[in-house]
Amino acid sequence: MVFMKKMLLQFFIVPAIIFGIGSCSDKGDDDETTLAVTLNPPAGSTQPAAPQIDFPLTVSITSAMPPQGVTIDVKAAPDGSTTNFFTESKSSTTADNNFTITGTPTGVVCVTTVTVTSKTKATNTVTLSYRYTRKP
Repeated sequence: MVFMKKMLLQFFIVPAIIFGIGSCSDKGDDDETTLAVTLNPPAGSTQPAAPQIDFPLTVSITSAMPPQGVTIDVKAAPDGSTTNFFTESKSSTTADNNFTITGTPTGVVCVTTVTVTSKTKATNTVTLSYRYTRKP
């Protein structure tokens, strides 16, 4: 009888405790607020051609910041091309994040694409873009 109680304890109760504790460790990830992001220049816009060499960009996280922060990936390429002339990635826990796009070719419409991904929940992501041109 004692042997059966030990077997019951080993095969049913101990695994239930272990699996019960393990399942609690992921709690909270699903409660993360969906990311909301704004860009300056605004997402979806086409900026007028400008003669400058460097093009500033501000990425603002307007939702609650995920507990572990976000990763911001910025890429710029000529419209229709998959070859980026500019890429930068940074981790952040602040709302406003400044970038400077460099290396823009002249006389070509370019697309800047910004992807913001939660470090806490990788499926919580936002991708935005805008167009601009550097005057010759």
